[in-house]
Amino acid sequence: MPTSHPLPPPGPWRARLHRYDLAAFQAVADRHWPGAEHVLPRLSRGANHGLLWFGAAAGMAALGSGARSRRAALRGVASLALASAAINTVAKRAVRRERPVLDLVPVIRRLKRQPFTTSFPSGHAASAAAFATGVALESKGWGAVVAPVAVAVAASRVYSGVHYPSDVLAGAALGTGAAFALRGVIPTRGQLPAPGRPPARAPSLPAGDGLVVVVNRESGSATGAAGLVREALPLATVLECAPSDLSGSLEEAAGRGRALGVCGGDGTVNLAASVAAAHGVPLAVFPGGTLNHFAYDLGIEAVHDTAAALASGDAVRVDLGRFRPGPRGASEADGYFLNAFSLGVYPELVRTRERWAPRIGGWPAGVLAAFEALRGERPLTAELQGRRRPLWLLFVGNGMFQRVGPAPGRRHNLADGLLDVRVVHGGRTPALRLLAAAVAGPLTRSPVHAAVRRREVRISGLAEGTPYAYDGEVARSGAELVIDKLPEALTVYCPRPV
Repeated sequence: MPTSHPLPPPGPWRARLHRYDLAAFQAVADRHWPGAEHVLPRLSRGANHGLLWFGAAAGMAALGSGARSRRAALRGVASLALASAAINTVAKRAVRRERPVLDLVPVIRRLKRQPFTTSFPSGHAASAAAFATGVALESKGWGAVVAPVAVAVAASRVYSGVHYPSDVLAGAALGTGAAFALRGVIPTRGQLPAPGRPPARAPSLPAGDGLVVVVNRESGSATGAAGLVREALPLATVLECAPSDLSGSLEEAAGRGRALGVCGGDGTVNLAASVAAAHGVPLAVFPGGTLNHFAYDLGIEAVHDTAAALASGDAVRVDLGRFRPGPRGASEADGYFLNAFSLGVYPELVRTRERWAPRIGGWPAGVLAAFEALRGERPLTAELQGRRRPLWLLFVGNGMFQRVGPAPGRRHNLADGLLDVRVVHGGRTPALRLLAAAVAGPLTRSPVHAAVRRREVRISGLAEGTPYAYDGEVARSGAELVIDKLPEALTVYCPRPV
């Protein structure tokens, strides 16, 4: 093994930089760091191939309290992937710097397997900085948890003797830059413009005084959220009930309180919205289901968001989607939806997902349901806006759904008076047609799909008993359906945009 470090690269400024770098490397090697020999080398090995960060992302998504944690985990992993690609395809090939010689590094600090790639820049430091920065851009809380680990991983590369300090600093800078570059392409939730929200008058209910909250105890994480509601709003009345008792409990709560609160998923919130609109009382939504689309589009991600809006009396008006006849046919004139109404493969997907979700979890059940729905279904035939055609899917959104980068996103306006209508025409390869429609987004047309905005949609020629879905609930239709909107029909407590 050689006994001296490689000669400095040519050029006076590069030679001076190398001397400073080598002096810092030797200072780290000579200093005693109590307890570090049992932690830093293991941490450095654990970060190989990003395994530490993938595990951290999985833990954040599993243990986090809402969509913000999942977004932070996903952005962290995406930032790491971008940084790794840049380091391995460009940076390490552009600067072929030799690794430090290990003579000065105590044996107990050295890694069992020495890396064989070039030294500049540090890929571990880049991945650590990219992941931590990506997480922090979505969630400051999780960012504060991850940042010390990222710093320790970066420091471990100098401590164990596999990188010079400048390698680590350059890698960290590149990783941070990758996270911000990704944010330029795919904005964080905080960068998105506040949705158009006509302000509404609603009573201020500090500590929940005058609020009656109905909790669907079998909906997602609603039972746990109910405990948080009691802590945040000690003067509120909280009623937990089974799904079969929801309708009666909501009617009773709307008559008792100055506002109606609901804790559950989109189906539960849908029922509460129709009751609140009928009674003319404002609605307070506490996310407690699997997806919580409506709550998240309002900017409500946790119980404290709604509690803050109740204390200040901040509320908005939103549109209420309507379809006729309702889910009970002739016995009920209208049905309502807050998010979306759909025909085609989606209702079967919902049924399969609901069957498997209690056993394997919501997201795996969704993947399985999509596979099952596309494998065995045939396109339905219906007359849409006066033209008869085969359809794989008809999606009608309550308001125009926008994008977050290349993925489907949120609604920027919950009171725009418009229906977001998307049709996937019948034909072969339904999976590819559905994927093409998802990628194309709103207000597009092609031979396999169309996306337009309407104020009313008329469907006829349906086979009796054709399944349809609305806000995650499934019912069966008659021969005709009319879908429109009730503009600004509902008042909802909503936190003021920051």
